[in-house]
Amino acid sequence: MKKFSKGIITGVIGTLAATAAGVFAVKKTIIDPELKKEEFINENRRKAALKRVSH
Repeated sequence: MKKFSKGIITGVIGTLAATAAGVFAVKKTIIDPELKKEEFINENRRKAALKRVSH
């Protein structure tokens, strides 16, 4: 019974670690680049608005 308990605990810890790594990878590859792109677009809009006002 002791080996079974160790196996269950090890499996749960491994599953949690794999899930956390997956979430981190998705955040780095999908979410962060999209936020950077959105920030870039907003910055360009601000610059364009300043150019329209100043000219």
